[in-house]
Amino acid sequence: MIARRPRGRSGPGAGRGPRRRGAARAAFLLARAWAFLWASPWTFLGLVVALLMRAAGGHLRWTQGALEASPRRFRPGRRCPFAALTLGHVVIGVDRAALTRLRRHERVHVRQYERWGPLFVPLYLLASAWAWCRGRHPYLDNPFEIAARRDE
Repeated sequence: MIARRPRGRSGPGAGRGPRRRGAARAAFLLARAWAFLWASPWTFLGLVVALLMRAAGGHLRWTQGALEASPRRFRPGRRCPFAALTLGHVVIGVDRAALTRLRRHERVHVRQYERWGPLFVPLYLLASAWAWCRGRHPYLDNPFEIAARRDE
């Protein structure tokens, strides 16, 4: 006589059926929705800037969970204090090459916005001011920038 496997959920793989995967997927989607909502005040500002750039002939691209925006043409003679700037889930770059080069760094900032939400910019500025008050560089010694460079 051939031994039959019991019909219950036991042994390897038990509990990983469609119902559990569906619940995990739902939890993941809920967490992602919350992250977008939590960062949305700054994302909204970034969208306004990105759409203005697009209206002026700039480029928009959705990649790796963020909208990247760059102007049609950046005049190298103009001094710009940054090569890329993140506002929520929008990354503004001086050109597409800068966005490509800095993508990993800027995605760390996107995750920081997802964690800190509307508090991120005030905390970032406070961290820069604190570094400056201690005689350090407000950008290079900012803990948010250190984390972004470390995770690049």
